[in-house]
Amino acid sequence: MSDGSSRSTVVGGGGRKPITAADVAAQTGGRLVGDPAVVIRGVAPLDRAAPDELGFLSHRRYAEWFATTRAGVVIVGESLANATAPACTLVFVEKPADAMLGVLAMFRREEPRVTGVHPRAVLADDVVVGDGVSVEAGAVVADGVVLGDRCWIGANATIGAGTRIGADARVHPNASVHAWCEIGDRVVIHSGASIGREGFGYVPTERGIARIPHIGRCVLEHDVDIGANSCIDRGSVDDTIIGAGTKIDNLVHVAHNVRIGRMCLIASGVGIAGSTRIGDGVQFGGQAGINGHITIGSRATIAGQAGVFGDVPAGETWSGYPARPHREQLRAAAALVRLGRLIRPLERLLSREDAS
Repeated sequence: MSDGSSRSTVVGGGGRKPITAADVAAQTGGRLVGDPAVVIRGVAPLDRAAPDELGFLSHRRYAEWFATTRAGVVIVGESLANATAPACTLVFVEKPADAMLGVLAMFRREEPRVTGVHPRAVLADDVVVGDGVSVEAGAVVADGVVLGDRCWIGANATIGAGTRIGADARVHPNASVHAWCEIGDRVVIHSGASIGREGFGYVPTERGIARIPHIGRCVLEHDVDIGANSCIDRGSVDDTIIGAGTKIDNLVHVAHNVRIGRMCLIASGVGIAGSTRIGDGVQFGGQAGINGHITIGSRATIAGQAGVFGDVPAGETWSGYPARPHREQLRAAAALVRLGRLIRPLERLLSREDAS
């Protein structure tokens, strides 16, 4: 274990560096029209961009802003090349969203980081610390933990006994990773998240309500992101597993024994009850509620605030409460509107009869 007596040089934290329109075209592989020497110092929406800022046009709904923008450079999708253009430098690209990711990365300010173990961090004697690890002040790392190369444990975070954390993982300040978890490479756990706590498992007995002992693990595979204040419970008799590349927003609850596939997207406020099985590439809108012990097939989409009580076939979109196939839900909603129109004349007729 590192002794915490020395701290290395701060990494990152530098300010944003100006770039030119030519740099933008080179980064995105785009077709430049206009002055390649225009200097860009930031990125902003089209309606607020200044002459030294860059904007994006990826959808026709923003064409009016595009026509009047003051931005110095605008990245434009090739499919929108016929939109009314302002007098500025343009970079035409096939995939504006991909281009945006690359350009934003050029302006991202890295958070300052100091490698090594802070003197006010508490590490058990048998913790294994990889190369280039950062452990900030107030962090507590328990017995038998393995910290992979270049992982970063934030201030006041806690890592429970026997947990293994992979290379380049980030546990933000005040997050809690409980005992016996498996955290993969490049996993990000944001502040306030709770990983691997015991789930809501109880059995009524003659002597009262007994807690079910949880003997399973919580496994976050490579490249998983867990949002702030989300809770991922450990398994009771099985492991809770979040598949590689899955991204979970803030304030999400994943109960015990749930298995989520690879590359899923789960928006804020979603609750997933125990032992549910979710395939690869599933997307959940905000505040959706998922019943336990059901299966949601790969590439399904669950709309925001949907209440899912049964299995969802692969590739389907479900919405509403109770959730049903989206087109069926729309037809049902439209039928209710029509029913209201039919009932109103009947109500007026009945009211006239009552008055007489």
